[in-house]
Amino acid sequence: MKLSLRGFGVAVAGMSLWIGSPAQADGNVRCDAGPRGNWKSLSEVRKKAWMEGWKVARVQVEGDCYEVYAHTEAGLAIEAFFHPVTLRKLVVFRRGSEIYRAPGFGG
Repeated sequence: MKLSLRGFGVAVAGMSLWIGSPAQADGNVRCDAGPRGNWKSLSEVRKKAWMEGWKVARVQVEGDCYEVYAHTEAGLAIEAFFHPVTLRKLVVFRRGSEIYRAPGFGG
């Protein structure tokens, strides 16, 4: 089987876009959360996401924010950021595109 260089280049370019999308989505999210001693627990942010109606896959610390990977009630995969002290939902991404931003949140 012969693979043309053009076809290979298209495949590599497509993979680069797919792999790069999540990093572009969350690269600039800043929560200004202060000392970790004041943060709520990971289980509390997991519950907060569950209360949004989401099926949570993973919760982690990303910089000074809580990052949640989940599926919406409609089954859409999302990445969301919450403030660790207030648990306010700040920004939500779907496939690298912002689909929600809290009013007044500039981080």
